[in-house]
Amino acid sequence: MARKPKDVTVLHGHRVITGPELRATLVADDDPADHSAKLRRKILHGVVLMMLLGLIVTGVMGAVAVMNGQIKLPGTDDSPAQTSTCPATTFDYTPNAKVKVNVLNATTRGGLARSAANEFKVRKFAVGKVGNVETGYRGVAAIVSGAAGQSAAFTVQRNLPGSDYFQDGRSDASVDVILTGDYRGLAKPELVDQTPGKLECPRESRRIADDAQWPVVPTQGAKG
Repeated sequence: MARKPKDVTVLHGHRVITGPELRATLVADDDPADHSAKLRRKILHGVVLMMLLGLIVTGVMGAVAVMNGQIKLPGTDDSPAQTSTCPATTFDYTPNAKVKVNVLNATTRGGLARSAANEFKVRKFAVGKVGNVETGYRGVAAIVSGAAGQSAAFTVQRNLPGSDYFQDGRSDASVDVILTGDYRGLAKPELVDQTPGKLECPRESRRIADDAQWPVVPTQGAKG
């Protein structure tokens, strides 16, 4: 009986890969279409990463700009709308003799309050306290009164051009004249404007130097 031809593709029960099959497998793994797909996936992945990085950088820069006040977001401004605190009333010039002034020196120039008080006396003003005071205000002079003394403060301010008016909570009609670094004297009597007008607050936009409502807080010094 003739033997059955031996199957050369089987060795010890295992199938033998032929040369053509191996070449076919290698060619399939080296398919250019597959390489192109992998390259496209890598490019897409890189683009996504760059976009995410750009968004992160933009977000950080935007947050810093908001914190620095360079960018204002709608509805995030918690500060109340600023309104003028300078009286809008038009005042008549009150006769000097009906005005009581307290003259205070906020400079390092000795005797300045006494010298200015004497000038006010010559003009028939009623002079009250004369002394020293500390203030963060800078300018010619601060004219301070309560609501009842605004007309009197208007008269004083006409005699002291360049001064700034401030209102405090006093109930009487007295007026404090706080002399500061730029004070050089009262206006000449013949140059005092006695026509009706308004109080002047030229430094109003720069008043808030700290958390206090007013940068001028009169504290009476020693009389003399």
